[in-house]
Amino acid sequence: MHNTMPNQTTFTEARYAGESAKPAPQVRPICIAILAMGGEGGGVLADWIVDLAEQQGYPAQSTSVPGVAQRTGTTIYYVEFLPQAASANGHAPAPVLSLMPVPGDVDIVVASELMEMGRAVQRGLVSPGETTLVASTNRVYSMTEKSAMGDGRVDPAPFIAAAQKAAKRFVYGDFAVLAERNGSVISAALFGALAGTGALPFSREQFEAAIRRAGVGVDSSLKAFGAGFDLAQNGPAPQTPAARPAVVERTQGLLKAMDERIAAEFPAVAGTVLKAAVRRLADYQSLAYAELYLKRLAPLRDIDQRRGDSNAPLLVETARYLALWMSYEDTVRVADLKIRATRFERVNKEVKAKADQVLHINEYFHPRLDEIADTLPVWLGTLLMRPGALRNALERATSKGRVVRTTSLRGFLLLYGVAALRGTRPKSLRYQREHAEMCNWLAHIEQNAGSHYAMALEIAECQRLVKGYGDTHARGMRNFKLIEGLLPKLLANDDGVSRIRQLREAALKDEEGVQLATLLQGWNWSDATLAAH
Repeated sequence: MHNTMPNQTTFTEARYAGESAKPAPQVRPICIAILAMGGEGGGVLADWIVDLAEQQGYPAQSTSVPGVAQRTGTTIYYVEFLPQAASANGHAPAPVLSLMPVPGDVDIVVASELMEMGRAVQRGLVSPGETTLVASTNRVYSMTEKSAMGDGRVDPAPFIAAAQKAAKRFVYGDFAVLAERNGSVISAALFGALAGTGALPFSREQFEAAIRRAGVGVDSSLKAFGAGFDLAQNGPAPQTPAARPAVVERTQGLLKAMDERIAAEFPAVAGTVLKAAVRRLADYQSLAYAELYLKRLAPLRDIDQRRGDSNAPLLVETARYLALWMSYEDTVRVADLKIRATRFERVNKEVKAKADQVLHINEYFHPRLDEIADTLPVWLGTLLMRPGALRNALERATSKGRVVRTTSLRGFLLLYGVAALRGTRPKSLRYQREHAEMCNWLAHIEQNAGSHYAMALEIAECQRLVKGYGDTHARGMRNFKLIEGLLPKLLANDDGVSRIRQLREAALKDEEGVQLATLLQGWNWSDATLAAH
């Protein structure tokens, strides 16, 4: 029953034909709010719940209010149904149900994403003595998170902690992953979790019957439903590692030997970062490259050991940022990632291609002359970057983007050839330039660690400015070198540590460097060094 009357009453008064008006016992409806984003099946989930209630003879209705989010369209679906018994003379009253959730009066809240869960808690839809909260911890990052120069991601821990305090019962997990593993959508896994909470007066079989009556994607939906049901009742299931090919086993054996070396030569507090870093760098270039990484960190390890600081903050922070810098994005890395089997498998799962369907993947590239020159040996890359007829011709040739179909033999071999340049990467123009900057950065850290340890830590943090590729990388490097050029002046100031931190944070606030320039103008630091940048 779909009621569109504007009355917001949350209970019903029954009047019977031929009788004087006499109020029936007030029966409180069950109120369910669903917060979901576009394409996640929030409407399907609401329809399943309405169908489930109506099949058991309960009057039910659903409403939806679409909204706008920074990620994709977001909608609040609201379902009410009345577990109302028939009257003594066999007549059932027509209830008046609410059209929107009321803070403090919602029995169940279902959220398809962590931020949507946070919105529900913030709006007061989740109450400690009343609400069962089912939420997925997967993230769809907002534009502000994606576009931040620094790490703009919101920490999920406070959201989960707040939800645990706000709800009567809180069931959470990555239901998006559960749905993907079972070839379905997140709404089916959330429906299973709702059944697993026991918050509704229906059996598992009745829930599953609602999916079957819908008649769309029944088998995969039931699998995802079962996974969600099990998570709600038993918690996340342990994952069994997949079998690995022999070549992977050999590589893992070598990495294990490096892990043993890390445990023997470096403090335990740095172990997690270092082990993750050597795997990242071995995948990026080679095991020898990972060895170079550990060699570069040895002097900082010794400095922390001499200081007697068991937390080794300078080693840990520098290790984190050095690993990121040594795995900078270039054309070789991009080509390598585009043709990996794991990428083809992931895209195949995302589009849900069937066995008898042909999948084509088109990659859009627009490499600039700088990026092409960076991939070449130093002498050739330098030659291409010189002004002249050759550079002008290449700039015209690369002025437009190009589409490469990696699922075709020609497109795959083209990117395979670029990825094969990994062996020559150490001789490339980009490699030489990036590693010269890295060594200069490490030298500044090491030189200041003895007498200005806090300043050395801040210099290590400045690597956060160097990221991405193309214009983003160029702007970040420009700001990094500007701050690097100010180090003598910063070291001469008593508040140099706080000032370098302010400079770094200002540079991370906008891509164009407006905040950084404003800060420097306020300090009247407008000497030749700044003018040059």
